[in-house]
Amino acid sequence: MGWVTAGDYEIALDSGKVVCRNAAGRRLTSVPAKLADDPVVVGLRQLAEWLERHERQCLSDVERWMVRSLPVPLAVLARVWPDPAWQSALRDLVVSGADGEIAGFLRDADLERGLGLVDLDGDTVRIAPELVRLPHPVLLDDLEELREFAVELGVEQRAQQLFREVWHRPADLDTEGTAVEEYAGGAFKELRFLHGRTTQLGYRVRGGNAVCSVRENGVGVEARVWIGDYDSYEETETGPLMWTDTAGRVLRLGQVGPVAWSEGVRMAAALYAGRDIEDEERAA
Repeated sequence: MGWVTAGDYEIALDSGKVVCRNAAGRRLTSVPAKLADDPVVVGLRQLAEWLERHERQCLSDVERWMVRSLPVPLAVLARVWPDPAWQSALRDLVVSGADGEIAGFLRDADLERGLGLVDLDGDTVRIAPELVRLPHPVLLDDLEELREFAVELGVEQRAQQLFREVWHRPADLDTEGTAVEEYAGGAFKELRFLHGRTTQLGYRVRGGNAVCSVRENGVGVEARVWIGDYDSYEETETGPLMWTDTAGRVLRLGQVGPVAWSEGVRMAAALYAGRDIEDEERAA
Protein backbone atom coordinates (compact mmCIF):
# COMPACT_ATOMS: atom_id res chain seq x y z
CA MET A 1 0.00 0.00 0.00
CA GLY A 2 1.01 3.63 -0.40
CA TRP A 3 2.23 6.13 2.16
CA VAL A 4 -0.28 8.00 4.34
CA THR A 5 0.39 11.39 5.93
CA ALA A 6 0.58 11.53 9.73
CA GLY A 7 1.67 14.96 10.99
CA ASP A 8 5.10 15.74 9.54
CA TYR A 9 5.69 12.11 8.60
CA GLU A 10 4.33 9.46 6.27
CA ILE A 11 3.22 6.03 7.44
CA ALA A 12 2.74 2.76 5.58
CA LEU A 13 2.44 -0.99 6.07
CA ASP A 14 5.40 -3.08 4.93
CA SER A 15 5.29 -6.88 5.34
CA GLY A 16 2.71 -6.53 8.10
CA LYS A 17 4.61 -3.86 10.05
CA VAL A 18 3.95 -0.13 10.40
CA VAL A 19 6.89 1.85 8.96
CA CYS A 20 7.62 5.55 8.87
CA ARG A 21 9.58 8.07 6.80
CA ASN A 22 10.26 11.76 7.41
CA ALA A 23 9.50 14.76 5.21
CA ALA A 24 12.78 14.25 3.34
CA GLY A 25 11.70 10.74 2.38
CA ARG A 26 14.24 8.99 4.63
CA ARG A 27 12.86 5.83 6.20
CA LEU A 28 13.18 5.74 9.99
CA THR A 29 14.16 2.71 12.04
CA SER A 30 10.97 3.03 14.10
CA VAL A 31 7.78 5.06 14.35
CA PRO A 32 8.38 8.15 16.55
CA ALA A 33 6.83 7.88 20.00
CA LYS A 34 4.84 11.06 19.49
CA LEU A 35 2.91 9.33 16.70
CA ALA A 36 1.89 6.36 18.85
CA ASP A 37 -1.66 7.67 19.38
CA ASP A 38 -2.07 9.23 15.95
CA PRO A 39 -5.31 7.91 14.36
CA VAL A 40 -3.45 6.94 11.18
CA VAL A 41 -0.85 4.92 13.08
CA VAL A 42 -3.47 3.31 15.32
CA GLY A 43 -5.58 2.42 12.28
CA LEU A 44 -2.68 0.86 10.42
CA ARG A 45 -1.63 -1.18 13.45
CA GLN A 46 -5.18 -2.45 13.84
CA LEU A 47 -5.21 -3.32 10.15
CA ALA A 48 -1.90 -5.17 10.50
CA GLU A 49 -3.31 -7.17 13.45
CA TRP A 50 -6.44 -8.01 11.46
CA LEU A 51 -4.41 -9.12 8.44
CA GLU A 52 -2.29 -11.37 10.67
CA ARG A 53 -5.40 -12.95 12.20
CA HIS A 54 -6.92 -13.36 8.75
CA GLU A 55 -3.78 -15.08 7.46
CA ARG A 56 -3.76 -17.50 10.42
CA GLN A 57 -7.46 -18.23 9.93
CA CYS A 58 -7.03 -18.97 6.21
CA LEU A 59 -4.20 -21.38 6.96
CA SER A 60 -6.23 -23.03 9.71
CA ASP A 61 -9.24 -23.45 7.40
CA VAL A 62 -7.15 -25.03 4.64
CA GLU A 63 -5.54 -27.49 7.06
CA ARG A 64 -9.00 -28.34 8.42
CA TRP A 65 -10.25 -29.10 4.90
CA MET A 66 -7.34 -31.51 4.52
CA VAL A 67 -7.55 -33.16 7.96
CA ARG A 68 -11.32 -33.58 7.75
CA SER A 69 -11.25 -34.75 4.11
CA LEU A 70 -13.69 -32.02 3.13
CA PRO A 71 -14.26 -31.64 -0.63
CA VAL A 72 -14.05 -28.00 -1.69
CA PRO A 73 -16.09 -26.60 -4.60
CA LEU A 74 -13.99 -25.18 -7.41
CA ALA A 75 -16.09 -22.02 -7.20
CA VAL A 76 -14.94 -21.46 -3.60
CA LEU A 77 -11.25 -21.81 -4.50
CA ALA A 78 -11.66 -19.46 -7.45
CA ARG A 79 -13.36 -16.77 -5.35
CA VAL A 80 -10.80 -16.79 -2.52
CA TRP A 81 -7.71 -17.15 -4.74
CA PRO A 82 -7.22 -13.38 -5.40
CA ASP A 83 -6.82 -12.86 -1.63
CA PRO A 84 -3.04 -13.11 -0.89
CA ALA A 85 -3.70 -14.80 2.46
CA TRP A 86 -5.84 -17.52 0.92
CA GLN A 87 -3.50 -17.91 -2.03
CA SER A 88 -0.50 -18.32 0.27
CA ALA A 89 -2.28 -21.06 2.24
CA LEU A 90 -3.45 -22.93 -0.88
CA ARG A 91 -0.53 -22.51 -3.26
CA ASP A 92 1.44 -25.66 -4.15
CA LEU A 93 -0.85 -28.05 -2.29
CA VAL A 94 -1.33 -31.44 -3.92
CA VAL A 95 -4.92 -31.63 -5.13
CA SER A 96 -7.10 -34.34 -6.61
CA GLY A 97 -10.42 -34.46 -8.38
CA ALA A 98 -13.58 -36.22 -7.28
CA ASP A 99 -12.12 -39.58 -8.40
CA GLY A 100 -9.29 -39.25 -5.88
CA GLU A 101 -6.56 -39.35 -8.51
CA ILE A 102 -3.71 -36.91 -7.84
CA ALA A 103 -3.91 -34.05 -10.34
CA GLY A 104 -0.86 -31.98 -9.38
CA PHE A 105 0.38 -28.99 -7.41
CA LEU A 106 -2.04 -26.06 -7.23
CA ARG A 107 -0.79 -22.86 -8.85
CA ASP A 108 -3.95 -20.98 -9.88
CA ALA A 109 -7.73 -21.05 -9.50
CA ASP A 110 -10.13 -19.30 -11.85
CA LEU A 111 -13.90 -19.67 -12.13
CA GLU A 112 -13.88 -19.91 -15.95
CA ARG A 113 -10.49 -21.53 -16.67
CA GLY A 114 -10.49 -23.92 -13.72
CA LEU A 115 -7.44 -24.92 -11.71
CA GLY A 116 -3.91 -24.26 -12.92
CA LEU A 117 -1.61 -27.10 -11.87
CA VAL A 118 1.87 -28.48 -12.29
CA ASP A 119 1.18 -32.16 -12.92
CA LEU A 120 3.37 -35.09 -11.93
CA ASP A 121 5.23 -34.84 -15.27
CA GLY A 122 6.19 -31.24 -14.52
CA ASP A 123 3.81 -29.83 -17.15
CA THR A 124 1.42 -26.95 -16.60
CA VAL A 125 -2.17 -28.11 -17.07
CA ARG A 126 -5.70 -26.97 -16.29
CA ILE A 127 -8.59 -29.02 -14.96
CA ALA A 128 -12.09 -28.03 -13.90
CA PRO A 129 -13.57 -30.57 -11.48
CA GLU A 130 -16.73 -29.50 -9.68
CA LEU A 131 -15.22 -30.58 -6.36
CA VAL A 132 -11.55 -30.45 -5.36
CA ARG A 133 -9.89 -32.51 -2.66
CA LEU A 134 -6.78 -31.69 -0.63
CA PRO A 135 -5.74 -35.24 0.32
CA HIS A 136 -4.23 -35.95 3.71
CA PRO A 137 -0.62 -37.15 3.22
CA VAL A 138 -1.30 -40.51 4.90
CA LEU A 139 -3.62 -41.28 1.95
CA LEU A 140 -0.92 -40.60 -0.66
CA ASP A 141 0.57 -43.90 -1.79
CA ASP A 142 3.63 -42.26 -3.34
CA LEU A 143 4.29 -39.77 -0.54
CA GLU A 144 8.08 -40.10 -0.60
CA GLU A 145 8.22 -39.64 -4.38
CA LEU A 146 5.93 -36.62 -4.12
CA ARG A 147 8.18 -35.12 -1.45
CA GLU A 148 11.22 -35.55 -3.68
CA PHE A 149 9.38 -34.06 -6.67
CA ALA A 150 8.24 -31.12 -4.52
CA VAL A 151 11.85 -30.40 -3.56
CA GLU A 152 12.86 -30.48 -7.24
CA LEU A 153 10.09 -28.00 -8.07
CA GLY A 154 11.06 -25.72 -5.19
CA VAL A 155 7.62 -26.15 -3.64
CA GLU A 156 7.06 -24.44 -0.29
CA GLN A 157 3.74 -25.36 1.26
CA ARG A 158 2.42 -23.03 3.96
CA ALA A 159 -0.20 -25.60 4.97
CA GLN A 160 1.37 -28.78 6.27
CA GLN A 161 0.61 -31.48 3.75
CA LEU A 162 3.50 -33.28 2.08
CA PHE A 163 5.91 -32.70 4.96
CA ARG A 164 3.36 -33.30 7.71
CA GLU A 165 4.28 -36.09 10.12
CA VAL A 166 2.28 -39.24 9.33
CA TRP A 167 1.78 -42.45 11.28
CA HIS A 168 0.45 -45.72 9.91
CA ARG A 169 -1.33 -48.32 11.99
CA PRO A 170 1.11 -51.18 12.72
CA ALA A 171 0.38 -54.40 10.87
CA ASP A 172 0.79 -56.52 14.04
CA LEU A 173 -1.58 -54.37 16.11
CA ASP A 174 -4.25 -55.97 18.28
CA THR A 175 -7.23 -54.53 16.44
CA GLU A 176 -9.59 -55.49 19.27
CA GLY A 177 -7.77 -53.18 21.69
CA THR A 178 -9.04 -49.67 22.44
CA ALA A 179 -5.95 -47.66 23.45
CA VAL A 180 -2.40 -46.84 22.40
CA GLU A 181 -0.11 -46.66 25.43
CA GLU A 182 3.14 -45.62 23.71
CA TYR A 183 2.75 -41.93 24.56
CA ALA A 184 1.15 -42.33 27.99
CA GLY A 185 3.01 -41.44 31.16
CA GLY A 186 4.61 -38.21 29.97
CA ALA A 187 5.07 -36.29 33.24
CA PHE A 188 4.45 -32.56 33.64
CA LYS A 189 5.21 -30.65 36.85
CA GLU A 190 1.95 -28.71 36.57
CA LEU A 191 -1.26 -29.37 34.68
CA ARG A 192 -1.27 -25.83 33.32
CA PHE A 193 1.95 -26.57 31.42
CA LEU A 194 0.35 -29.52 29.62
CA HIS A 195 -2.89 -27.58 29.12
CA GLY A 196 -0.92 -24.69 27.60
CA ARG A 197 1.02 -27.03 25.32
CA THR A 198 -2.23 -28.57 24.12
CA THR A 199 -3.77 -25.25 23.12
CA GLN A 200 -0.49 -23.97 21.68
CA LEU A 201 -0.42 -26.97 19.36
CA GLY A 202 -3.92 -26.07 18.17
CA TYR A 203 -5.91 -28.77 19.98
CA ARG A 204 -8.99 -28.31 22.14
CA VAL A 205 -9.32 -29.34 25.78
CA ARG A 206 -12.64 -30.86 26.85
CA GLY A 207 -13.49 -32.86 29.95
CA GLY A 208 -9.84 -33.26 30.90
CA ASN A 209 -8.89 -34.56 27.45
CA ALA A 210 -6.87 -33.11 24.61
CA VAL A 211 -9.12 -33.59 21.59
CA CYS A 212 -8.45 -33.80 17.85
CA SER A 213 -11.52 -34.00 15.60
CA VAL A 214 -11.33 -35.73 12.23
CA ARG A 215 -13.98 -36.45 9.62
CA GLU A 216 -13.14 -39.48 7.54
CA ASN A 217 -15.36 -41.00 4.84
CA GLY A 218 -18.14 -38.76 6.05
CA VAL A 219 -17.93 -40.02 9.64
CA GLY A 220 -16.80 -37.91 12.59
CA VAL A 221 -14.12 -39.34 14.88
CA GLU A 222 -12.32 -37.84 17.89
CA ALA A 223 -8.84 -38.74 19.08
CA ARG A 224 -8.47 -38.18 22.84
CA VAL A 225 -5.56 -38.06 25.26
CA TRP A 226 -6.23 -37.63 28.97
CA ILE A 227 -4.33 -34.64 30.41
CA GLY A 228 -6.20 -34.07 33.71
CA ASP A 229 -9.05 -31.89 35.00
CA TYR A 230 -7.91 -31.00 38.53
CA ASP A 231 -5.98 -28.06 40.04
CA SER A 232 -3.83 -26.48 37.34
CA TYR A 233 -0.79 -26.36 39.65
CA GLU A 234 -0.83 -30.09 40.41
CA GLU A 235 1.40 -32.62 38.68
CA THR A 236 -0.08 -34.59 35.80
CA GLU A 237 0.89 -36.94 33.02
CA THR A 238 -0.42 -37.84 29.62
CA GLY A 239 -2.87 -40.72 29.44
CA PRO A 240 -3.36 -43.33 26.71
CA LEU A 241 -4.58 -42.37 23.24
CA MET A 242 -8.11 -43.46 22.35
CA TRP A 243 -10.63 -42.72 19.63
CA THR A 244 -14.39 -42.19 20.01
CA ASP A 245 -17.33 -41.75 17.69
CA THR A 246 -19.59 -38.69 17.76
CA ALA A 247 -21.68 -40.27 20.53
CA GLY A 248 -18.61 -40.65 22.74
CA ARG A 249 -18.35 -44.45 22.36
CA VAL A 250 -14.77 -45.74 22.42
CA LEU A 251 -13.72 -47.36 19.13
CA ARG A 252 -11.69 -50.52 18.74
CA LEU A 253 -8.33 -49.81 17.11
CA GLY A 254 -9.38 -51.80 14.06
CA GLN A 255 -12.24 -49.35 13.51
CA VAL A 256 -9.97 -46.30 13.30
CA GLY A 257 -9.32 -45.03 9.77
CA PRO A 258 -5.88 -44.03 8.46
CA VAL A 259 -6.39 -40.25 8.79
CA ALA A 260 -7.85 -40.46 12.30
CA TRP A 261 -5.03 -42.80 13.30
CA SER A 262 -2.30 -40.55 11.92
CA GLU A 263 -3.73 -37.35 13.39
CA GLY A 264 -4.38 -38.97 16.76
CA VAL A 265 -0.86 -40.34 17.10
CA ARG A 266 0.52 -37.01 15.86
CA MET A 267 -1.28 -35.22 18.70
CA ALA A 268 -0.25 -37.78 21.34
CA ALA A 269 3.40 -37.70 20.23
CA ALA A 270 3.48 -33.89 20.23
CA LEU A 271 2.05 -33.70 23.76
CA TYR A 272 4.41 -36.39 25.04
CA ALA A 273 7.42 -34.58 23.52
CA GLY A 274 6.89 -31.69 25.94
CA ARG A 275 7.19 -33.87 29.07
CA ASP A 276 9.63 -33.12 31.90
CA ILE A 277 12.82 -34.84 30.70
CA GLU A 278 14.82 -33.79 33.78
CA ASP A 279 12.69 -35.92 36.10
CA GLU A 280 13.09 -38.90 33.78
CA GLU A 281 16.87 -38.51 33.75
CA ARG A 282 17.04 -38.29 37.56
CA ALA A 283 14.86 -41.37 37.89
CA ALA A 284 17.15 -43.27 35.52
